[in-house]
Formats: sequence, C-alpha cells, structure tokens
Amino acid sequence: MRKRFWLGITAVVLIAVGSVAAAGSVYLNDRNDFDQMQHEEAVRAAHQAEATAGLSIGKLSTAAAFAQTQKNLDRHEFRVIGRSLLGNGALDGAAYVPRVPAAKRAAYEHRLGIEIHERVIGRVMRRSAPRPVYFPVTFGTSEDEQPKLIRGFDLGSDPLRARYLRQARDTGKAVATPLVRLLIGGSGVNVFRPVYRDGAPVATVAERRRALTGFIAGSFRVHDVAAAALAVLPADVEVQVRLDHQVAFGPKGELEDAAGVPIHIADRTWLLTVEDPGGPSLGLPLALAVLGIALAALLASLIISWNRGERMQELERQASQDSLTGLDNRRRFEEDLAAAMARSRRYGSTGALLMLDLDGFKRINDSHGHPAGDRVIREVAAVLRRRTRAGDSLARLGGDEFAVVLPRCSVQEATLAAEALERELRQHSGDGDSGPITVSIGIAMFGEDPRMSLATLISEADTAMYAAKDAGGETVRIFDPLTVREDAPERG
Repeated sequence: MRKRFWLGITAVVLIAVGSVAAAGSVYLNDRNDFDQMQHEEAVRAAHQAEATAGLSIGKLSTAAAFAQTQKNLDRHEFRVIGRSLLGNGALDGAAYVPRVPAAKRAAYEHRLGIEIHERVIGRVMRRSAPRPVYFPVTFGTSEDEQPKLIRGFDLGSDPLRARYLRQARDTGKAVATPLVRLLIGGSGVNVFRPVYRDGAPVATVAERRRALTGFIAGSFRVHDVAAAALAVLPADVEVQVRLDHQVAFGPKGELEDAAGVPIHIADRTWLLTVEDPGGPSLGLPLALAVLGIALAALLASLIISWNRGERMQELERQASQDSLTGLDNRRRFEEDLAAAMARSRRYGSTGALLMLDLDGFKRINDSHGHPAGDRVIREVAAVLRRRTRAGDSLARLGGDEFAVVLPRCSVQEATLAAEALERELRQHSGDGDSGPITVSIGIAMFGEDPRMSLATLISEADTAMYAAKDAGGETVRIFDPLTVREDAPERG
C-alpha cells in the first residue's frame, strides 16, 4: 500500500510539473508572438507619424525657398504660402521670422505698423533693452487662428529658441526645438528653416551667417503628431510619446511590456511607445498549477485553448488586411462585395464596382526602386480613403491594382466618383520624385440583374479597366457588353 501511495504521489508530482512546464512553454510562445505583433504595430505607427511630420518639414523647406526669392515678403504673400503649410500634415501654425538689425528696427516697425517686443507675460507684451539683431514673428497663421500668433514678438529674446535659431542658421537645415510652450497655445516643438539671401554663397558657416535674411517657422503640437500614429492603431492600444526623456503625450511613468520605436522629426528624435492590452499573464498559470493534479491539467488545457483563440483572432485580422496600405485585401474585398450585391438584390438598388490599375507602375519600380513603388501605393491608398464615402469598401487586390465598391450608386454617380478619383490621383503631388500618378479605372454595375454572380461582376469590371488601359490609360471606362469581342484574348 505504501508503495502504491508513493507511486500515486509521484504521479501527482509528475502531472503537476508537466502542467507547469506546458503552461510555461505556451506562455513563452505567446509572449514572443505578442511582442512581435506589438513591435510591428509600433513600427507602423511611428512610420505614419514620421511620414506626416516629414511632409510638413518638406513644405517648410519649399516655403523657405519661395521666401528666398522675395526681397520683401509681405503679409498677403505669406498668407498664401502659410495656409498651404497647414494642410495634409502635422503643422498647426507657421510664421515668417525676418532678421532685423537694430539699426533698421524703427524703420521696419514703421513700415509694417508693428512693435517688436521681447518678453511675453500672459497677453501683455513688454519691450526690454535694445538688442543687436531681432527675429520678430512678423506674419503668422495657424489651424484655428485662435489665439493668433503674436505679431512682433522677438524669438531671439527667448534663450531656448535663440539657441536653435542660431543652430538652424549655421547648419542651413531644418532644426527642431525641445518641448516648449507654443505661441499658438499648447505644448509642442518649433521647427526653424533658415532663409538666405538669393544668390548669396552659403558653403561655409560664415557665409551662411552673412546671407541669413530670416526663417520660416512651424509649430507641431504633440497631440497632432500622436494622432497621426494613433490613426493606424487599434482603438484600445495605449500610446506614449517621449521627447528628450520627457513624457509629451500619454500616461505618465513607464509603460510595462511596451514596444518603443524612434520617430525622427527634423534633427530631433522622439520615442513612440505602444502597449497593447490583453498580454499573456504568468500569474494565473502558476496559481492554478499548484492546486493539484486535475487543476494543473485543466490549467494547461485552458491556456492552450486561450492561446489558440488569441492567435486565431490575430490571424483573422491579418488575413483580411493588406499590410502595406491597411486597406482590405482580396479575401475581405470579395466578402464585402458579395454582401453589397446581396443587399442590392434585397432592396432593389444598384451599386458599382470600380477596378483601378496604376499606369506605368513597373516604370516607377524599375527607375526608382521598390521603396518608391511602395510609397506610391501608400499615397494612392491615402487618396482613395480621402475621396470615398464612409460606407464604401476599399481594397488592394495585389501589386498596383485596387478596387472600390460603391453601394447604392447609379451609373452617373459611379462615373462621377471614378472621374474624381482619377483626377485627384493625377493632380496628387507625392513626397517623392516618381512623377504624377495616373490610373485606369473600369466600372461595372450590379443590382440590375439579380442573377449576376460575383465572378461575373469582377470580370466585367476587369474588362472595363483593361479597355481604359487600351485607350491609353489615365481614363475611365464603363463595362458595355456590346463592345466586348468574343475573340478578345484572355489577360493574365
């Protein structure tokens, strides 16, 4: 009996140890998968924020080049270029900051009808002792225009901003400040892009100092940079943004089990930290494993079942989304299209399927490389999101081919929508040097024939799209069965 007792105890111990070992193995595997997924989310969000901010930095450089050609930039001219700086990017405010020598200060103030102030306390601006050179915020504009940029405030009187004005002047590049209180309200960073006298030599620091005429300044609010990152993340993800080891957005303190990725804006590096909820816990497996033989076995089963469920959910999410653009992939597209066709049959309405194919995309890849091609694909996806309705379905079917499902849509409405997309893409100016984006669009209607199948509809839209390509591209074609030749060759 004693022998059987110890055999039983041994069996209990072995089962308990096996349960703990199995639980530990499942936890480690799940932890690795979870960490990888979280890191990919952080990288995607950081790239989005960096691309949005980079677009605005590029606009500042363009504005600086324009200002360099103007001998005296007036308020109207700056307002024209200043408003363009605030769209499709992360800038919340922009200003023109000229270099005004002390000897010319009085004449400058008289000409513009302003007074250059050096210290700001609340809404009261005070003039302090004279300085050799002034850098007043002469003209400014912001997203909300409330409050307006402080006109005539000397940025050079702020020791912190003055340091980075000098750095931008000497390097000739866009320079970002640390986290500061912005003149337009809120916290963020200023980016200064120097403007030099047109035609003056700027090869050395000394030459750049002599040629400096002013700056184009931009204001980034931290929450807008964070919003660009949040746009590509699930709603329940915790995000923190740090600048110079200081929490600028998100919860205070350190995020546990989080993934951090740097964001480069001008010459400064931010840190984006992403914490995805629902990470695996080791406490419950250990607590259940020590309860005994049956409870340890049940614990292993529960963990394995839970782990499989989590993995299936993640795989299902990845299986329905294109990793490059975030649009639906072909599988999800066909599901949405089938659902739209079913609703059309049920309610007696019509809808449209648009098939889009970029013109000359192989040339972009061959001439500029696959990164440039990927950038063009992402830009096309962004235009499609911007120019379609909330109820429309967008998908990337592969390569440079996209599809748009327009439910409850007439032929005329579908044609107008397709022409608007084609025009928007053609006029879109990307952040690369790959040239304008042109597209061929084919339209096929559904809902008129309740017997139409999914494959038939896709084939008709594909045929119309190739008809647009055969017509030279950069155009829209509606499927017409009378124009389809029976001996037309199949397209691969």
